[in-house]
Amino acid sequence: MKKFFSILLSVGISTSMLFAQTTNAEGSKYQFKKLIHLDATPVQSQGQTGTCWSFSATSFFESEIQRLGAKTPIILSEMYVVRKAYEMKAEKYIRMDGKINFGEGGAFHDAPLVISKFGIVPFEAYTGLNGTDNYNHGEMFSQLNAVMNDIVARLGSPEGITDDWKRKYNSVLDMGLGKDVTSFEYDGKKYTPNSFAASLGLDMNNYVSLTSFTNHPMNSQCMLEIPDNWAWGTSYNVSLDDLVETTISALKNGYTIAWGADVSEKGFSFKNGLAIVPADPAMIEVIGKDDKRFNDAGAERKSNAFLEPMKELAITAELRQIGYDSKTTTDDHGMHIVGLYQDQNGTRYFLVKNSWGTNNVPKGYLYISENYFRYKTINIYLHKESIPATIKSKLKL
Repeated sequence: MKKFFSILLSVGISTSMLFAQTTNAEGSKYQFKKLIHLDATPVQSQGQTGTCWSFSATSFFESEIQRLGAKTPIILSEMYVVRKAYEMKAEKYIRMDGKINFGEGGAFHDAPLVISKFGIVPFEAYTGLNGTDNYNHGEMFSQLNAVMNDIVARLGSPEGITDDWKRKYNSVLDMGLGKDVTSFEYDGKKYTPNSFAASLGLDMNNYVSLTSFTNHPMNSQCMLEIPDNWAWGTSYNVSLDDLVETTISALKNGYTIAWGADVSEKGFSFKNGLAIVPADPAMIEVIGKDDKRFNDAGAERKSNAFLEPMKELAITAELRQIGYDSKTTTDDHGMHIVGLYQDQNGTRYFLVKNSWGTNNVPKGYLYISENYFRYKTINIYLHKESIPATIKSKLKL
């Protein structure tokens, strides 16, 4: 495990060097000029799981640890966060009589919720692989779901619900992820998850979610209305222009951003390392189907639009809202924005770290056009001090 961890760190040291090559795919005429490129830990793969929210959130916090001055990058355990979130999901599912979503997905604020309540551990202390080489939670989730369904079926029975379900539930987590960790040694020191979290210098109260939809009042808090928001986390609702300004301003000031978005669009292609909104979507051919968990490159998307810059659709708040209301804009995937680039025509792109491995030209990253960001962002998650003062004032932060 130590060897694998060292390999991850050595790969991470050279990530900025990868973007000395500034295109998105083989044969592409796109030429990207670096405007901002911030530190990030190595790209990993979520495998066959619906846990992108944890991979992106932990990646975001890893960059925060680096921003705060850590001399050596720290890789956090995505699966420790997943395990603890599953424990909390089950409790809430039962209290709500099974009337809320129970699934593999989650939201960015799940990670600070776990860290505040349970702490966090480094990757090497809890890989969640449990003797396997890749993550695959299909069977584990099926068993967890069966435990939940059995409990819901017994609601209202004379004997009620006993704590025995917790033993069964945790035994499934043990088999799927490995036994829970309560203490460990890291870098020559002994820690508990809570003491390790305290050593990182992160204050979970410093992080907020921003969204932008017109069905809620502007510059106020609202519920993020997506099925995976099982914890009922809130977001600040801002104008679309303020959402973009905040993201760019954060990057300029050295802050990365966690990004939740719809990735089921024709113009989102991991294989081509690009996400765009062509003015004529018919020019993109989609072959096959996306994975239901959006945990890999998905359907093949073919178009010259991925190889040569062309006109994009102009995105307005009204057009964005239509997508959200009609459910053509959906909450699919969590990623991590670490840079700002510009193509030869002056179009801005966000550089996004994904969790689908490194099997594309940008080695696990994508260039996301500003128009795609405007159209298909669900929310962003960031340090509140990275928000411009004028926008913070509107939000009373």
